[in-house]
Amino acid sequence: MRRHRNVKIVATLGPASNDYEMIRALHEAGADVFRLNMSHGEHEEIRARHAIIRQVEKDLDSPIAILADLQGPKLRVGAFKNGEEELVPGASFRLDLKQDEGDVTRVCLPHREIFDALEPGSHLLVNDGKIKLRVKDCGADFADCEVIVGGTISNRKGVNVPDVVLPLAALSEKDRRDLEFVCELGVDWLALSFVQRPADVAEARELAKGRAAILSKIEKPAAVKAFDEILAASDGIMVARGDLGVELPVQNVPPIQKQLVRKCRTAAKPVIVATQMLESMIDSPMPTRAEVSDVATAIYEGTDAIMLSAESAAGSFPIEAVTTMDNVAREVESDPTYTDIIEASRVAERTTVADGIVAAAREIAETTDIKAICCFSQSGTTALLVARERPRVPIVALTSYVKTARRLCLSWGCNCAVVGKVGRFKEAVIAAVHASHAQGMVTNEDKVVVTAGVPFNTPGSTNILRVAPCDEKLIYPSDFE
Repeated sequence: MRRHRNVKIVATLGPASNDYEMIRALHEAGADVFRLNMSHGEHEEIRARHAIIRQVEKDLDSPIAILADLQGPKLRVGAFKNGEEELVPGASFRLDLKQDEGDVTRVCLPHREIFDALEPGSHLLVNDGKIKLRVKDCGADFADCEVIVGGTISNRKGVNVPDVVLPLAALSEKDRRDLEFVCELGVDWLALSFVQRPADVAEARELAKGRAAILSKIEKPAAVKAFDEILAASDGIMVARGDLGVELPVQNVPPIQKQLVRKCRTAAKPVIVATQMLESMIDSPMPTRAEVSDVATAIYEGTDAIMLSAESAAGSFPIEAVTTMDNVAREVESDPTYTDIIEASRVAERTTVADGIVAAAREIAETTDIKAICCFSQSGTTALLVARERPRVPIVALTSYVKTARRLCLSWGCNCAVVGKVGRFKEAVIAAVHASHAQGMVTNEDKVVVTAGVPFNTPGSTNILRVAPCDEKLIYPSDFE
């Protein structure tokens, strides 16, 4: 299914999008990637959704990427005797390891590793940052705090610790079980929650054993500080603005988003902008103007993908939410200002032969009457390099591996096609022309640019470029002999 836009749409599945008809409708409306949130749902529910996605993919003959989002370590307070308490600014409040039910003066925080990392002056945020505590004194099993911002604290509310790098592994025991389950099931991307350091990514990669690409979620200040190293260790990035906006002042998030997207583009690694993009559409068929502007801003920045969370997973209008994103993307990408911004923010990376080939392909396509850039990419690397160029013409990513085609569904502008294995460049040209016709991008009078690596089936070997006519009358079966 050819999309008439370049940015990709990620839709989270959940109770509102749980059957074949809805998942197919979401894909037809514009969802390129489906996210399975491992924080919710048993393994059998996840297995059923996975099977439906693959059935939709088969029925529509359209590669679909599946992203499994691991929960990560969840830090929560214990329970209260009265269910909840009201904390007032200036009051004292203790967090400790005692299992007794809490009251207005204290509550259990069953995470010894937090106490090991705290120092006087550190801050703790409770209930998505609605309550703010400052540590006055602390030890191995307690933290005496002053309430800076008060509010209602209740059973098992989440805790964020923005000031310190916690001695926590990014993968809990649940995450390890979930990782093995989804890798065996056959997902294309693994999203790691609460990454703090590149070692977190390395641990997940070792466990995945190449069965899925690794995408790091940036949602902690420590991850922002170590971003260059985390990016180098990852296959992709998610700018997870929800927790990032809790742990950092909210005004810091927009510039961080722009910086991270720019760095991902330079590195030719896909990046998703996520969280609260069309939040009001959980309950309304129409978004707010601010939400539409937020989605548009991410597209103008050149992000690879934009994501829906509860809007498609639990909202009342999942199809309308995907359709809205699709409409916004088309409108933005048809704006001449969009092209100006994208091209002005392009960073020239010319360190390899492949870099030079894909840059030349873009320049040829944009200075002559070329209708598409067709790239053979067995590992996906060449397609990512072409996508980094953000060309004005469509990208046709051809591969012999369905796994590669699925992963590329997350990358900007990639129209993926699975083709038979080729042994000569002439066969690659023929396959590229056929795929371009099949996706409705060319007529017999048009031309395309074809890039590939010779010898074939060698990752990272892109070294040849050809401008090819698209007249199917020139293509004969004997060309394969």
